[in-house]
Amino acid sequence: MVLACLFSGDCAALAGELLTLHYLQPAQKWEEALPVGNGRLGAMVFGGVPEERIQLNEHSVWAGPPYPEPRPGGAAILARARELFFQGQFAQGEQVIQRELLVPVIEPRSYQTLGDLRLSFDHVGTVTNYRRELDLDTAVATTRYESGGVTFVREVLASRSDDVLVIRLAASAPGALSFRVRLARPDATVSARGNSLLLRGQAAHGEKNKGVNFAAQLRVHPRGGTLRSEENALEVKAADEALLVLAAATDYNKAAPLEPLKRDLEAACSKQLQAAGANFERLRRRSVGEHQRLFRRVQLTLKHSPNQDSPPGPMKATDANPALLPTDERLKAVRAGAADPGLAALYFQFGRYLLLGSSRPGGLPANLQGLWNEHIRAPWNSDYHININIQMNYWPAEVANLSECHEPFFDFVEGLVPAGRRTAGEMLGCRGFCACLTSDVWRWTVPYGSPRWGMWVMGGAWCTQHFMEHYRFTGDREFLRRRAYPILKEASLFLLDWLVSDPATGQLVSGPSTSPENGFIGPDGKPVTLSMGCSMDQEIIWDTFQNTLEAARDLGIADDFTAAVANAMGRLATPQIGSDGRLMEWVREFKETEPGHRHMSHLFAIHPGRQFTFENRPEMMAAARKSIEQRLAHGGGHTGWSRAWIINFWARLKEGEKAHENVVALLAKSTLPNLFDNHPPFQIDGNFGGAAGMAEMLLQSHATVSIPETEGGPASAVPLIELLPALPKAWSSGSVRGLRARGGFEISLEWAEGALTRATIRSLSGRPCQLRYGGKTIPLHLKKGSEARFDAQLARAS
Repeated sequence: MVLACLFSGDCAALAGELLTLHYLQPAQKWEEALPVGNGRLGAMVFGGVPEERIQLNEHSVWAGPPYPEPRPGGAAILARARELFFQGQFAQGEQVIQRELLVPVIEPRSYQTLGDLRLSFDHVGTVTNYRRELDLDTAVATTRYESGGVTFVREVLASRSDDVLVIRLAASAPGALSFRVRLARPDATVSARGNSLLLRGQAAHGEKNKGVNFAAQLRVHPRGGTLRSEENALEVKAADEALLVLAAATDYNKAAPLEPLKRDLEAACSKQLQAAGANFERLRRRSVGEHQRLFRRVQLTLKHSPNQDSPPGPMKATDANPALLPTDERLKAVRAGAADPGLAALYFQFGRYLLLGSSRPGGLPANLQGLWNEHIRAPWNSDYHININIQMNYWPAEVANLSECHEPFFDFVEGLVPAGRRTAGEMLGCRGFCACLTSDVWRWTVPYGSPRWGMWVMGGAWCTQHFMEHYRFTGDREFLRRRAYPILKEASLFLLDWLVSDPATGQLVSGPSTSPENGFIGPDGKPVTLSMGCSMDQEIIWDTFQNTLEAARDLGIADDFTAAVANAMGRLATPQIGSDGRLMEWVREFKETEPGHRHMSHLFAIHPGRQFTFENRPEMMAAARKSIEQRLAHGGGHTGWSRAWIINFWARLKEGEKAHENVVALLAKSTLPNLFDNHPPFQIDGNFGGAAGMAEMLLQSHATVSIPETEGGPASAVPLIELLPALPKAWSSGSVRGLRARGGFEISLEWAEGALTRATIRSLSGRPCQLRYGGKTIPLHLKKGSEARFDAQLARAS
């Protein structure tokens, strides 16, 4: 019966395991703890016995200014440097930029932990039957064990509905629950009053970089027993169960970050706690319902073959379904060569879970660690790197049917515009707005630090791509008119002024700029990093201009500005193919200083761009393939997020087996025990990039084809929706429900033995597309709200 259940997948318990991370021991370090989050409040649950640590975060707890400011008068410096670069004096030109233009580094200024919630339990006897788990479907972290003949259960959730962290402690025997609870954080004060603990402090680095003021208040509601308050702790004795509810507040003002909110933070916490109440079942029901409203939009099943990679001898239950193994054991098995497609599906859903937990409307965007950070000074300040990392965070937002989670990113990028105008105008002599390598909640935008990573002004333009993608997926014309087109225009104005004519070709080129964050050997034999017309810059500019013109056309806008963009587009230098068949990273065939560099910046046009596709430039796709092979042959993809990007590249190249090799490599080499991505150290972008890459393997819609709008009328571009474009053999049978495609479509697919068996296409916009599977392509134009089903030959099915 057990084996029948395992093979059929009909058991509810087994179905639950498919969306559960579970372990048979407490977390010993932070990278083993389990995350919960509601977009603003987050926690890492260790599941310790007898001491429990629940590390806390609130998304706006950041150390403060000073931060880099624009250095005026850069236009003349740029003109002098550009002349040197055009003359082939790369090292001299780079020295001018380093010495005279780039602003010095000012740091740290880190995103910080809110603190720790510590629980000490008075258990008697040996701990047995221990299990901790995170259920992605409910967003509840549970710890369960037995001690002294009593079963103890802890449940932790971060409620979006009530905006509080909720912890329920329960025991199977009356009066068996006794514990002490406290809040702790360096440089913060903690006080106890009644059934409450209050933590207060200010994010800073010692006496410098004074930033956000914060408060957290914990209320303890025991059932039965006694509660006693100490100076900075609460003690509960002989209770049946207890409910702990935590609220947090800061004075960060998202509308005007340099003008802190004037509010009583303790009163704000008390008000939130009063509204939340003390009914656990109600809190849990509301939290789970809100989470599932979004999380359950997409389901992914990748079926496991029980005979695949099984060792000789009698079959165990875990051979039939590895989901029964603890998650850390599954990772070890993958490292040892075992096949576990279900772990890949779990990783995909974990990526969606993390985006739901770290980015919700009205809040701040997911940073380098999403929401979860235990440090006072985090690696790279846990900031917003905008030379790929924050963009990668949002690659799955639209295709994985979490469009609402994209909104904090849009808010953030729009918030950069005022500072970006200052940088563009005062420092670079250009109109419009730009943003560079990195920023944070204080919204600065200047190029700074080292030329290798700091002299790059394409971050703002790249971010605007997401606005147009949101429109393509949703068809929201009001968003296009009110938000997407204005910021595309701001970015394009900057690029129009930033571009200069290359004296050798007459074409428009960007620069001086790094190809993040690689370097090359210049003509004089010296290693340098800056050049004119590097491929990534040119590709981002092409993408921005193309998006601007497409948005203007859809809005019926044709004016002097759009004419200027179209003219510049026609003169724009584009990447070339080198003598070795690779897509060139720079305008000349320079030798890389690091052939295995983690960034593959010059392949932007393949992904996340769409400048080159098999439909329009197959020769460039072939050149991109050679570039990837060369980079991997020299050790590329050695960081988590870089490996995730490679999955997306191979998916776009329709190489399912190579994409899957890198999914396995991501799991085996760059995944921590709790499934967090390992850069190293932990960086969340690889989780999101990996999830997006898996979606790309199953569904693509970035390419377009031209069709006549009417008989003899002008042609228009419609999305080409390709089903299972990079399906690997290891995923030979499975199904996915609820992925989104450009043009406003929701897609569900079923396949077996490597072939499509059923596709359901639902139109959310009423717009046309072309549908492709294998070698067959058909036109499709459904009414808004209607759906159609197709078989493997793309014939209509009932």
